Amino acid sequence: MQQWKRYFWPVVGCAAVVFSLWLLYHEVRGISFTDVYDALAAIPPHRLLLSALGTVIAYSAIAGYDNIALAHIGRKVPLLFVSLCSFTTYALSHNIGGSVLSGALIRYRAYATKGLSGAEIGVLVAVCWFTFIIAMVLVGGVLFTFSPDLATRFVHVLPVEVSAATGIIGLAFVALYVFGSWLHLKPLKIWGMQLVYPRLPIVFAQLTVGPLEILAAASIVYFALPEAGNPGYIVVLGIFVVAFSIASMSHAPGGLGVFEFVALAGLSDMNKVSVLAALVVFRLCYLIIPLIIAIIVVVIFERGQLRAEVPVPEPPQAE
Repeated sequence: MQQWKRYFWPVVGCAAVVFSLWLLYHEVRGISFTDVYDALAAIPPHRLLLSALGTVIAYSAIAGYDNIALAHIGRKVPLLFVSLCSFTTYALSHNIGGSVLSGALIRYRAYATKGLSGAEIGVLVAVCWFTFIIAMVLVGGVLFTFSPDLATRFVHVLPVEVSAATGIIGLAFVALYVFGSWLHLKPLKIWGMQLVYPRLPIVFAQLTVGPLEILAAASIVYFALPEAGNPGYIVVLGIFVVAFSIASMSHAPGGLGVFEFVALAGLSDMNKVSVLAALVVFRLCYLIIPLIIAIIVVVIFERGQLRAEVPVPEPPQAE
């Protein structure tokens, strides 16, 4: 039984990649690599710089996830260490897939060196995960409440009333979470985990930092899209939230194929080549380049830990 649980999500993730790549192939067949390269070359340099700026803001906000969680458990860790740990965790877990599990392993290795117990690290991981979830619910709730027609980009027959109702339910969930913290309700139980309601300042930090990361990440795609036919930032943000959510739930490594297929479906009224070029920019800025940097950080960290664990022989005493 334990073996089955161990391999279930990796198998699901690989299956999601294969199926999504098959769908994506049928969606973009006829498009050559040269077409995509030409579309990438056509993106104005200033818009590429804005996409890069969006990446910096997104990962800066991500660093706030760990700081919020540490404040919740009442532990202090040097800011630079927390920022590097948070960056490395998300850069690796976004590409590996199964972000909760992979993120937990990376954080445990890092924060154990700072004296945090396994229980404290478990709470830290849960708070970081929930910060992301509540942020996605908040942003999605606002979008689908006030722009319910966004859902018709994916499900053409879906009444806008259903989309709006879904958004309102999402906002109600966020409101209940805030009130639960304000009223000091009993711990929240989610999928077998128990999460104590954070203090209100921490809740407000979650509802600020989390959405900021999502808004900045969506801007990477928005600025990489051509101005001609661009549906606007709000629409791109809505499509990004749906695509990123489905990609995360699929457990596919890096959301490979899943994210692209859903994003192409949401932007079906734009030139496919231009959309693919924008998605390549997003994958480079948000996934691949951070992954390379994260690997370098891990190597430096592990090298430092190895040196710290190897005892330095004392010089011989002079007789």
